[in-house]
Amino acid sequence: MKRESFGSRLGFILVSAGCAIGIGNVWKFPYICGAYGGAAFILIYLCFLVILGIPVLVAEFAVGRGSHTSVAKCFDKLAPAGSCWKPLKFIGIIGCYMLMMFYTTVGGWMIYYCVKSLRGDFVGATPEAVTQSFSDMLGNAPTMMLWMVIICLIGFAVCFMGLQNGIEKISKVMMSALLIIMVILAVHSVMMEGAGEGISFYLIPDFQKIKEAGVGNVVFAALSQSFFTLSIGIGAMLIFGSYLDKSRSLTGEAVSITVLDTFVALTAGFIIIPACFSYGIQPDAGPSLIFITLPNIFAKMSGGALWGSLFFLFLTFAAVSTIIAVFENLIVFNMELFGWNRKKSVVVCAVLVVILSIPCVLGFNVLSGFQPFGDGSNIMDLEDFIVSNNLLPLGSLGYLLFCTRKNGWGWDNFIAEVNAGTGMKFPKCLKNYVAYGIPAIIIVIYLKGYYDKFAGLGTAALAGWMIVALVLLGFVFYCATAKKKVK
Repeated sequence: MKRESFGSRLGFILVSAGCAIGIGNVWKFPYICGAYGGAAFILIYLCFLVILGIPVLVAEFAVGRGSHTSVAKCFDKLAPAGSCWKPLKFIGIIGCYMLMMFYTTVGGWMIYYCVKSLRGDFVGATPEAVTQSFSDMLGNAPTMMLWMVIICLIGFAVCFMGLQNGIEKISKVMMSALLIIMVILAVHSVMMEGAGEGISFYLIPDFQKIKEAGVGNVVFAALSQSFFTLSIGIGAMLIFGSYLDKSRSLTGEAVSITVLDTFVALTAGFIIIPACFSYGIQPDAGPSLIFITLPNIFAKMSGGALWGSLFFLFLTFAAVSTIIAVFENLIVFNMELFGWNRKKSVVVCAVLVVILSIPCVLGFNVLSGFQPFGDGSNIMDLEDFIVSNNLLPLGSLGYLLFCTRKNGWGWDNFIAEVNAGTGMKFPKCLKNYVAYGIPAIIIVIYLKGYYDKFAGLGTAALAGWMIVALVLLGFVFYCATAKKKVK
């Protein structure tokens, strides 16, 4: 079966950026920026994005283009005989399925709120009514189920049409519309009365605020966000590298995608933070910022129905672009592992993803009694923890070790693949940094993530969870070092 390829470089950049650009860019970045000092936080974040995010993204693209397969087969094709790298593929396979088990639910919320905004549901609504509206949605399993299924059908319908005719073509239109809508919203937001204070907060570094929030907390938050923003670690980006030819070097492509991803995150801040200051609301409200705080702002705003609709349409595009990209991974897994054609794989995956997404939907209502991390937690928190705190960092660590170790793909093969073609070259002098420095940073992020998550549960519980973390970490290093007899 001939492997598909992108019709243009722009198509690759927009599709890959669409995978990286997700709800986290709009949901998480503005509120952690608000919580950790605005512009001062952004400066630290951008530094970490360059020294951490881009090299890991380059490694993932290189493994994809070098193998011309998805994560389901890349280690099988590139790993030398007698090595034990192949089990690492399950991090990517499980990670992509697990991500879609809760991301489709949140994507459904975006479409639902876009429709509610178009209907004018929030116009003139009281803060209590806006808050109650979100609670009512979470408690209504049929409504949540409907919108989850709708976004799944949209995503799989695009993938059904193939790479060039479906994913690339639709992503070009959707990403272009997303960027245009963002710029319009940002211009409107910064023109609001009283927005100047928010703009100052966002653009003028105030290092005193870093001190108030705690230097260590701010640095770690910036470090973590720079790592997770690009969706690296579970092979979601790897597959798009597998569709590339060798006409362009991979470092320049990774930089272009990172710049686009960062532009969206920063522009989201220009939309949200000045609007919050304009209406006297703190921009560190956490995840409720999107579904409670902002609808309250739109309710008070002149033309709020229009601006709210555009905002949630933009959010919907961000969610759908990621969903389409990860769905493509799931579809290709089946095509490579079982030899299925695209149509059969799409149908099977669509049914499977809908079924697997049901627990997350029910976790807010029917199964709300299941609270895996204590009061207030739910099934989505568990699924997000497995992906964000485990599979993303462990998968990224695996790619870096695989690309730099002699018993893996190896540094020479990695550099040859990355620097093939015209464009920006990856510096060969960074070998030790990529082989040892970045893995060390990832291990710190991974273990501190566990510590922060479970430190409040007591010493015994924390010790138990840290053992779990070390066992999973040990699995990656076992795959990177173990040998088996070659028959």
